[in-house]
Amino acid sequence: MTASSCGAVQAPPLVCLLGPTGTGKTAAAIAVAKRMAASVINFDSRQVYADFPIITAQPDEAERAACPHLLYGFLSADERMTAARFVELAMEAITCVQAQGRLPILVGGTGLYLRSLLSGIAPIPEIPDDIRRSVLERVHIEGPQRLHAELEKTDPDYAARIHPNDTQRNARAAEVLLATGRSMTWWHTQSDHAPAPFDTLKVGLRLPLAELEPRLTGRIDAMLAAGAVDEASRVLVRHPDPEAPGWTGIGCAELLDHLRGKSTLEQARALWIKNTRAYAKRQLTWFAKEPGIRWFAPGENQAVADCVADWLAVRQG
Repeated sequence: MTASSCGAVQAPPLVCLLGPTGTGKTAAAIAVAKRMAASVINFDSRQVYADFPIITAQPDEAERAACPHLLYGFLSADERMTAARFVELAMEAITCVQAQGRLPILVGGTGLYLRSLLSGIAPIPEIPDDIRRSVLERVHIEGPQRLHAELEKTDPDYAARIHPNDTQRNARAAEVLLATGRSMTWWHTQSDHAPAPFDTLKVGLRLPLAELEPRLTGRIDAMLAAGAVDEASRVLVRHPDPEAPGWTGIGCAELLDHLRGKSTLEQARALWIKNTRAYAKRQLTWFAKEPGIRWFAPGENQAVADCVADWLAVRQG
């Protein structure tokens, strides 16, 4: 006897398709959408930026035509996205999709965003102005790399997730530690509300890092062939501030240095590959600690679709 047959109200279904960069999550999501009425909702912190569709590997026109896609490419490069803001936007998108009678599929690789949505995080207190000013002064004098080096000692888990050149996130971590005496990792593990009201299926795509590496290199070369440098050049005209949040992403930061004459294109490419590999490694580590994921290999799209269909069938009794 199912919960619904007893009169209990089932929580609405939510599918989360996750995994490290370069594992083909978009293709797997579209395979699911071809089997049932579904909409894809992004939870990748870089694919929110409208200025970088190539460099952040956002779904192309053909992929977007296969089913509705939400929360992709809507934010300007000079705007900042936070976990709290993502949760607010994602809840709105999920509610909208469910009201249309469609299945929401969260797709991405930003583990903090997913955890924040499903488990909640405590709001960080307001930072006093004097502390914020002192940290920003340090950034301007010493650079974000110095703050990142300190962060590696005080909060290695969070340091591993952000780029040394990311001015905003390194400054944020420093000011939060100074103001509260607690690290960003501590705050991110504190929940101030009940878990999200969904019946959630988590499906993951992954490969051993050694097998994933050539895929990542090929993906970056494809981005360069598709016009990644020209894309970055156009954005630099509109957003010349190198500290704009959109520039802090992997690929964006390396190409920005190239365009500013700090590296050759080959050097930028090599660093882009290196940093992408390091990011994928961090993602694999993060998701390995996430409970209840049903894992598949890249390309097993029909098996992923079968998994979702079977899960929905069991729910419906």
